[in-house]
Amino acid sequence: MSRHIRLALVQAPAESFEQFAEGLRLRMKSPNRAELVVYPELHLCSEGMETMTLDAYYETYAEPLDGPRGKALGALARELGIWLIPGTVLERGVDGKVYNTAVVYGPDGELVARYQKIFTWRPYEPMCVGREFVVFDMPGTGRIGLSICYDSWYPEVTRHLAWMGAELIVNLVQTSTSGRAQEIPVNTANAIVNQVWVASVNGAAPTAQGRSLLVDPEGHVQVAAVGTEETTLLAVVDLDRVAAARKYGTGGDSWPWDHFTADDTPLELPLYNGRIDPASWRPQVSPWTPEDLRPAAQAPAQAQAMGASAGEVVAR
Repeated sequence: MSRHIRLALVQAPAESFEQFAEGLRLRMKSPNRAELVVYPELHLCSEGMETMTLDAYYETYAEPLDGPRGKALGALARELGIWLIPGTVLERGVDGKVYNTAVVYGPDGELVARYQKIFTWRPYEPMCVGREFVVFDMPGTGRIGLSICYDSWYPEVTRHLAWMGAELIVNLVQTSTSGRAQEIPVNTANAIVNQVWVASVNGAAPTAQGRSLLVDPEGHVQVAAVGTEETTLLAVVDLDRVAAARKYGTGGDSWPWDHFTADDTPLELPLYNGRIDPASWRPQVSPWTPEDLRPAAQAPAQAQAMGASAGEVVAR
């Protein structure tokens, strides 16, 4: 069984929905078309924002996920038969508040998952914050986690997504500042310490600073944009490399998820008013991971601590 994903990271400037749809259709005419296509943060919600008041910005772009924009995005994914992450959108929640929300549509056009950004870039990003980590399944293939821009600076986000079974973490970015230089090693480090794939897709000039990249579970950059120009990065992601890195070690000598033993006592974490419990340390394993790459059976205490089964995900 293949556990490969043909991935497209579209580094492009902010554009209207009409421009976005036309460009996506053109990209999908390639015989090497991707099955998972990813765009930057706020890709469809940035045009003209620099000249708008906050109220005007929200009035222009914020709408419920089942509004006209959401329905059009679902229809586009269904038309092209792809998994589509069109960046993030301004979501007008049922509570009336506005969130910076990543959305995922399946090939059938259904909204598969939404993730409301937890670590907004304060004080410059006034949207309300989310409070849930989100992963979703591509059935028969693997599990993917969602993070947005500044989330990558907080290792707790990537670690939780990996613990929830994510094998590829998609980080949607709209960085227009020199901070992109720091985001690159941060994303690389997140891939290494969690032994997961990390795809970080930024906008292109003049909207953002580009330099999108895909990092494998051992920290090697597989494909990258060298500058701020508009480009589409194509790659084949082999999800079995996650399990291989964890079984054989990063570089053959590091097993961070296998550190604890049955004899270890919990490690208190004063910062979090909590602890690392060795019984619940290891991450969930994708149900599609080959048997020869699976770790030893989890202890009952660990399985219970994990809560949801491998097939249950947070996809709101």
